[in-house]
Amino acid sequence: MKNEPPYPIASVDHALHLATLLQQEGPMRVSDAAERLGVSPSTAHRLLAMLVYRDFAEQLPDRRYQSGRVLRPTVTTAAPVMLLREVALARMRELADDTGESVNLFVQAGTEARIVATAESSQILRVGTRAGRSLRAHLTSGGKALLAALPAEELTALYAGDTAVDLPRLRRELARVRKRGFAINDQQTETGLTAIGVRVRSASHNLSAAVALAMPTARFRRDRLPHWVSALSATASAIEHELENRA
Repeated sequence: MKNEPPYPIASVDHALHLATLLQQEGPMRVSDAAERLGVSPSTAHRLLAMLVYRDFAEQLPDRRYQSGRVLRPTVTTAAPVMLLREVALARMRELADDTGESVNLFVQAGTEARIVATAESSQILRVGTRAGRSLRAHLTSGGKALLAALPAEELTALYAGDTAVDLPRLRRELARVRKRGFAINDQQTETGLTAIGVRVRSASHNLSAAVALAMPTARFRRDRLPHWVSALSATASAIEHELENRA
């Protein structure tokens, strides 16, 4: 299970995180970058200038910044990420406080599941932030929750030619996800990490996302699963309700 290094270099971390945001979420202003990183606008501006210098970013005529040639191409997501994060984060923090585990917000981009926000647990032994990371959707709990909602023909087209995925087996697993209303990642992406995910949907925003509880496998207990799923479902419903109010 990966966690933050004991002696992180904040400036490097900020620059790498910002490059990832530009690649995965599209153009943003200096103020957007500052807010996302939790730094001052002047610091965000200096980071963006360095990314431009190294071709990781470029400035648009409207003064926003987008990913540069070093970071292209990549699969984009159709989800309105900034709105989704704005609506979801407060609910995710409540869920993290209630359960004592970290909460991730996923969107789908092709065969990838992207974590666009994390509300970290306050426990010493915890799953650290995964914001900005892309993982194979068919392995993550949030990704499985999203894939389970796809029409059969769309799922087939998505994985056509992907020899790393056993499509009949994946279909059977996604059928179980649809039946029970949640998905589990039992150390499929990282040793020592277990996660439970449910889907978030909004017809008004043509949006499909997922929220997931991520915990050290040592704390996962089957008898706690109904409680965790109930808490996740309540969080997803609250996010959906607020999204509809924003429509």
